[in-house]
Amino acid sequence: MVVERTNKEIVTRLSLNIDTEELQSFLNCARYKELTANHNITQEDVDELARDVNASWGKQNKAQFGK
Repeated sequence: MVVERTNKEIVTRLSLNIDTEELQSFLNCARYKELTANHNITQEDVDELARDVNASWGKQNKAQFGK
């Protein structure tokens, strides 16, 4: 693995034998860190947003999944 830092970004080079699903999971986490780096948000805020999204999804898909 090679990691380089430039003025604008960090560049990483990996060998081809890495598991792509594990790499995608890692990249999703890195993207989350990138998007939230400059935001002050609490776990309660995250939990509330998750509840709202789940409730909205449930209402929109109620007919398809029953209950």
